[in-house]
Amino acid sequence: MAQTLTIGQVARATGVAAKTIRYYEQIGVLPVPRRASSGYRQYDQAAIERLRFVSRARALALPLRRLRTLTIALNGGPTVAVRPKLLALVQEQLVAVQHQIADLAALRRQLQNVSTRMRMTPRRRPNAACRCLETSDRSQRIAGRPTGARPSRR
Repeated sequence: MAQTLTIGQVARATGVAAKTIRYYEQIGVLPVPRRASSGYRQYDQAAIERLRFVSRARALALPLRRLRTLTIALNGGPTVAVRPKLLALVQEQLVAVQHQIADLAALRRQLQNVSTRMRMTPRRRPNAACRCLETSDRSQRIAGRPTGARPSRR
């Protein structure tokens, strides 16, 4: 019989917290392991490899709901069928990251513009409203609101 490990041993071997491992099992990202007569979870080497796969995917910000679909296919389906699904998921995530980078670059430009204006324009009237966070380009958006828009007060 192959060596089995406890959840604590798996957590140490993979760097994934035991609580996270239990959560992945609960939502179906990882298969539920066998249990010893004592009730302890028993993991084999395949479970460790699967957890490492999930951990690497999470480090790449791949969504759990999509990983669940992939790992279900790994739980007995041909691994050759998983590769195209994984490739599509990685490409989809790459596009999302490229959009985030573009959004962050726009935010950086806006912050640089505001910072420059604040350093160059001294406040002349003590009781005047602060317009220091306004930008000249109203078409750009930050956090889903038009630039300069005030958040709603609920």
